[in-house]
Amino acid sequence: MFRNNTPVMNETAPGIMEGMDRQIEQAFCNQDTMSSGSVGMSDLSDEILLCILRHVPVCDLLTNVANVCQKLHTLCYDKTLLTNVRFSEEYLADDQLVRHTLNLLANHVQSLSLNSCYWLSAPTLDKLARCRGVTHLDVTGCRLTSLCLSRLLSSLSLLRSLAFDVRPCFNSALLSSEAVDSLSRLTELRQTLFTPSYGVVPCCAQLRKLMLQFDIPDVTREGIGVCCQLMVGQSSVPHYEQLEEFTARLAPGEVNQTLLLLYLAVFSVHIPKHLRVFLVSIPGPNPAHWPAAPSLAQSLGQRGDLLALQLPRTWLDPLSLKRALEGNSPKHLSFSRCPALWPQVFQSLLGGGVRDAAQLVSLNLSGINHVPYSECRSVEDQLVAETMGQVAATCSNVKHLNLMHTHYHHECSPGLDGQTHLGASLGRFKHLRSLTLPACALSDGVNTNHTSAPGSTPSLLFQGLKKAPRVGLQNYKPDSEPLLAGDSISGLVLLTAGCRFLETFELIGPGFASALPRLEPCTRASVEPRGMCAWAQGVGDVHLAALEALPRLRRLTLAGLPGVLKGTGLVQLTRKCRDLRVLSLANLGSLKTMNYAASLLETLAQCTQLQELRLEQPYLNANTSFFEALSSCHRLQRLCLISRSGTFDSLATETFMERCCHVVMCHMFMGGTLAACRTLQKSLLDRFSAERSALSVVIYPLQHEDLPSVIRGISLSLLDRITLFQSHVAQPPHLSPI
Repeated sequence: MFRNNTPVMNETAPGIMEGMDRQIEQAFCNQDTMSSGSVGMSDLSDEILLCILRHVPVCDLLTNVANVCQKLHTLCYDKTLLTNVRFSEEYLADDQLVRHTLNLLANHVQSLSLNSCYWLSAPTLDKLARCRGVTHLDVTGCRLTSLCLSRLLSSLSLLRSLAFDVRPCFNSALLSSEAVDSLSRLTELRQTLFTPSYGVVPCCAQLRKLMLQFDIPDVTREGIGVCCQLMVGQSSVPHYEQLEEFTARLAPGEVNQTLLLLYLAVFSVHIPKHLRVFLVSIPGPNPAHWPAAPSLAQSLGQRGDLLALQLPRTWLDPLSLKRALEGNSPKHLSFSRCPALWPQVFQSLLGGGVRDAAQLVSLNLSGINHVPYSECRSVEDQLVAETMGQVAATCSNVKHLNLMHTHYHHECSPGLDGQTHLGASLGRFKHLRSLTLPACALSDGVNTNHTSAPGSTPSLLFQGLKKAPRVGLQNYKPDSEPLLAGDSISGLVLLTAGCRFLETFELIGPGFASALPRLEPCTRASVEPRGMCAWAQGVGDVHLAALEALPRLRRLTLAGLPGVLKGTGLVQLTRKCRDLRVLSLANLGSLKTMNYAASLLETLAQCTQLQELRLEQPYLNANTSFFEALSSCHRLQRLCLISRSGTFDSLATETFMERCCHVVMCHMFMGGTLAACRTLQKSLLDRFSAERSALSVVIYPLQHEDLPSVIRGISLSLLDRITLFQSHVAQPPHLSPI
């Protein structure tokens, strides 16, 4: 399985590694068989060596390691290493090396992924036809022509799973009869659509899994409107008789929604009787209505084997949701921005509507209690700590939880201890691996002038949320000093103590919206003004420092936190979390100045294992000091800087790129002139493209009118991976960014 472009580690991996350590220790300590310290690679057992070799990139494995000795040669060609192969992150592998590796793999590989290998040429992709035993092929993001696809399908007669892009040049009429025969045997298909088309779906009559990603702009780069009338004359979509899983993820735009409804037209007539996964993600506050949604929900609830469900907010009512969940034991549920459903969601999870809630692995409640600020200025919905504690007890195996765009306002009243805090309830999710929270969820409260009356009536348990007056906020000014509740972090301490296995943590303020334009229309439509939540204002450096108690942290996102003053919490956090791989920081502290610049430099110097950095701040100064600190991240691969009024030093940027030889993505959307940006971009491409085949450099003024078209030209995998600011937590596997 692939998730967010990274391999999902086997659940038994920690035990295997511990076993390896014990064997090596025993070998060192066994004085009867060898002298201390004389153990070499050849003395390790085959099982240990295979565990080590699993972490070696396949190109190095076959072209270098296999040539060391006969024993390693035999192990490198073990079927456990070559049956499932992925090139997705081998950014330094050029066309020649990949072609050579494919020749060596041809008789061994069965599952082959070149997902996001956008730098490979057509002749290299043609070499895939030699791997005739392949049953699963992923070429999403590759520059694959219709003729090349036809040749591949004609050669891969055993193919059962295919993932590829449908680009404007795609023409299904160019597929040979042999290719169509191969398509007729497919059971899994994933299409990323860049143009209105059915792709190869009409040829696939035995599909069990259909995964779609719609990324079609409403207007072309030439300013011509795109419409779905381009589909006239194409074959109709088959009736999905054997379909078990349907997933669709849409980028903003009317064309994408119209095309999705065309794909779903057959569901209005006939709903596949074996359907057990239905996931549709549509951005924006008002997705197009689909009349067949209630019938679908009723059908999903009849068989009792529903695995995953996500529907847009306008597609489902509480009664339909109750019917869909009743008697089922789903693993993935997403109710993002569905405020009308929240009472029924909690009632189904806690009141026995779900047969076995312990089967739930992923739960997305992002914005489930969100009321657009323009519609309701006097109240805001809040999470209830007691209810979330009940959810933790009932859904005891949840690993991924998303509570973004919700609110929780803790009341610091006499007689209430930390156990009443939301953090204490979340700490009961003992198996959590990823968590997204609103900033106010970490606050222990504002000062006494802003607390609610201790005698307020609590909400009913099954409601899960409550509405409370916005006490004390009427005279609050966004630019005023943050309201602090001392240094109390009792709720956060309980959270970190309970969730010791957290690997991904996202903390996002209620008024945050990225400056990049791609998702602006749909994100800004329902974002309340920055600074309107006094509890979020109080979350600052002391809270960031407390995150040091998460030793397994690998991915960290902090956005829209005006309470961060000097950034000293970042320094303390990264001092302890030394294995941080992905770091995203956006709009911390004041937006009128960069008040944590010094701490940022110290933070970067400590992130020696960092592979991805996304930094968004209005007044970022990417000068020599910044890039010198960033050069300490010697394993860095992807960098994205976004700053409306920021500056950059061209010479320092080039020096950084020279020092950090693994960087294959450098995206900078800053201030400055178009000429200066283009000069630096050309210089970086000229200097480093030859040695870095996958190099993607985009440097452009953030406020330039042509920026939207420039962003559309970036590889979708890079956009979703780091350039665009999106929460990836609790997204069902097929809907996670590529």
